[in-house]
Amino acid sequence: MNLSDLSPFLVFLGIAAIGFLFLLITLVFGELFDHLGVDHDVEMGGPGILSGRIISVFVTAFGGLGAISTHYGLSPMPASLVGAASGFAFAGVIYAFARFLYGQQASSQVQSSDLVGQTARVVVAIPAGGVGQVRCRLGEELVDKIAQSRDGAAIPENASVHIDDILGETVIVKKN
Repeated sequence: MNLSDLSPFLVFLGIAAIGFLFLLITLVFGELFDHLGVDHDVEMGGPGILSGRIISVFVTAFGGLGAISTHYGLSPMPASLVGAASGFAFAGVIYAFARFLYGQQASSQVQSSDLVGQTARVVVAIPAGGVGQVRCRLGEELVDKIAQSRDGAAIPENASVHIDDILGETVIVKKN
């Protein structure tokens, strides 16, 4: 078979098959670009537009709808335009859906700044001029922190305190 014997329909179908194969590989093995040391995802912002899955959806839609277009009588150039438009449309939908899913992820990570202004209970007594430990509830999570009295006075175990400030890993508290 000569290369010139290939019909546009078969070329588009081949492109779709390659895109679909690449999509299956990324679904099974994860992002291939990540394994190669290239990360196209937006840092801490979710999937990137150049994600392997997004690109493979574009290529699959381009080839598939290009093949359908040539089957219904369009010449290769208009079929390529239909394929490109549909590729962008499908890739855009997948990109929007992936961003939506990424945005729905919950995190139980507690930031130290979330503790300021909270009420806590002393679980290890704070001696005069020393440090102890307090426990605070943030949402459903209990957080234990090393604590120091703001005025340097001793605070007994089980006392209720207010977290005023944070110094490194130590919270500064005052007795309620």
